[in-house]
Amino acid sequence: MKKVICGVLMLGWIPTLAIVAGAKWTDTLFAQGRTPLKVTRIYTGPDGKTKVEESTIPLKARDSGSETSASIPVTSMQFRHTTPAYNLDWHPAPRRQMVVTLSGESEIELEGGRTMRFGPGHILLAEDTTGQGHKSRAVPGTDRVALDIVLA
Repeated sequence: MKKVICGVLMLGWIPTLAIVAGAKWTDTLFAQGRTPLKVTRIYTGPDGKTKVEESTIPLKARDSGSETSASIPVTSMQFRHTTPAYNLDWHPAPRRQMVVTLSGESEIELEGGRTMRFGPGHILLAEDTTGQGHKSRAVPGTDRVALDIVLA
């Protein structure tokens, strides 16, 4: 018994609490925080050039183990498949839309040569419907599947 007590003291208080309180306590202590839903927004600035900002979508607890955002009115959606040949020169977004990359990668270029690459799970809010716009292109060697969600 003396050896057990010395062993517990040598291990420290965290393993002791884990044994006393059970595995659920350690799950809470070492659980990862939730991953925020990030969105890249492109929009037309006062100078007619496309600007970019990063933000997160606010979520509220819904039921056990899930969170949801506020509802967003949409008018339509479509799936898009692009090949490595996809390459659009300067253009504004055709409409206000969210583009969610499901697989593969794409890249946009802004004035000044700044490029941004978007992979699976990335959400792009395209609101640069006027002005110079941006360039869009495939990442060499990869097809891409995306979901275009037209906003109301």
